[in-house]
Amino acid sequence: MVSITDILDMKGYVVADGAMGTQLFAVGLTAGDPPEMWVIDHHDKVRAIHRNYIAAGSDLVLTDTFGGNRFRLALHGLQDRVEEINEAAARIAREVADEFDRPVVVAGSMGPTGELLEPMGNMTVDDCREAFAEQARGLTAGGADILWIETMSDLDELEAAVAGARSVSDLPLAATMSFDTAGRTMMGVTGDNLGRRVADLDLMAVGANCGNNLADTEAAVKEIMAAVPGLAVISKANAGIPVWSGDSLLYDGNPQVMAAHGHRLREAGVSIIGACCGSTPEHIELLAAVLRGDAPVPDVPLSAPRTDPPVEDRMAPRRSRRRRRQD
Repeated sequence: MVSITDILDMKGYVVADGAMGTQLFAVGLTAGDPPEMWVIDHHDKVRAIHRNYIAAGSDLVLTDTFGGNRFRLALHGLQDRVEEINEAAARIAREVADEFDRPVVVAGSMGPTGELLEPMGNMTVDDCREAFAEQARGLTAGGADILWIETMSDLDELEAAVAGARSVSDLPLAATMSFDTAGRTMMGVTGDNLGRRVADLDLMAVGANCGNNLADTEAAVKEIMAAVPGLAVISKANAGIPVWSGDSLLYDGNPQVMAAHGHRLREAGVSIIGACCGSTPEHIELLAAVLRGDAPVPDVPLSAPRTDPPVEDRMAPRRSRRRRRQD
């Protein structure tokens, strides 16, 4: 088993990977289709994506299981294949990671259910816990090194995910939330709220991922660091700001923007740095080179957070809350 702690001891930081969905769309995934099934039907392409990220410099790769819980998979009639899909995804990532002559962490990705907990919604805490337990069983069996709860908006769902995973697995846990609404999550959570809530959950790492802009993500991770000093902090932000161009969602953060962002994070003390939606191996390659000191820090200033919601947010109320994150 590969440990984040071992890599931190060797390097002082961990380079995480970039977006999985962006890469799957580039090789044929169609909007609305479940990317998790590619670990079964197109596993060679998923392997290639993991391989490209590790070759670019990633010390940690996330499995192709963001929507691998029973609630998300039920949208495609796959709710009875949760453990099969998650085990296959972890096994694929593990096999690719083991091809390299350096340690690479396999993180079992577990995204939100897409449902709301009672009383705001219909999902019970017990159902939520069991959904994450089911996913954690498959990821653990497939060889994941850590369970990675990500893109959360609700602290209660995050805590239920931790409890569910812990009920079936002894793997360490990390958790991130998406700060995408004026520096808060969709449910109003701040970085300080997250840090204080998870202080007693014995997580290996905590932080932010996704989000609408780099400024809000950087502010959130600084709040988290202040709330939980000494804990490894994660930042895996989107490649800039998402904007609609026709029927395509594009991100304005090129590799130089993300490398400068990563350098600022490292200077601030963030220890696990990668990228999320819109990012590619090219983003990770330059980020890793800058963090190693093999490339100059790009002269790209941090843009102020936008005051109006991006197009994606303005359209959100018209979409189902079950909308899949489009990496």
